[in-house]
Amino acid sequence: GDVLFFGSGSKPTFAGIYVGQGKMVMASQSKDEVVTRNVSELKGSFIGGRSILSAKDRLKAELILTAQKYLGTPYVFGAKYGQTKTMDCSSFTKTVFATYGITLPRVSRDQAKEGSFVSKSNLQTGDLVFFTTPDSGKNIGHVGIYVGNGMMIHTYGEGGVKFTSINKEWWADHYVTARRVIK
Repeated sequence: GDVLFFGSGSKPTFAGIYVGQGKMVMASQSKDEVVTRNVSELKGSFIGGRSILSAKDRLKAELILTAQKYLGTPYVFGAKYGQTKTMDCSSFTKTVFATYGITLPRVSRDQAKEGSFVSKSNLQTGDLVFFTTPDSGKNIGHVGIYVGNGMMIHTYGEGGVKFTSINKEWWADHYVTARRVIK
């Protein structure tokens, strides 16, 4: 996520975004497309770099990228934690957050006690969002990860892990609360 600057002297002529493993993405200088380049190929013209994300924002972005790796993973209520062939909502959130050393309880109603309360109007990427379900009555029975723009990534029913609006249909009517666990 760091921006790398290249050119001669102290005047940048082009830049790229570092994506890890010695690679960066940048606009092609000859075509109208984005290309991936090895940073080492350009080390002679490297001027410097600048971090544009705070450590917390970088963690939030990485968390969502990790969650996306599970898109389409089938939903099975009560799926065993520790395997990723199938997942339920809380094993999904527990798995994703554990990747970054954040330990969550196994079930959604217990996850809703973690971190600090966040109002719906102040949601940030990486916040946990909680809902009731047909089987949970008035109690919390579902959790997702807020990704921004009114969307969450979660797993429930047909299609498994997916992106869904928290402001439409079932989810809008059954929203309960949100918690911030990224400090």
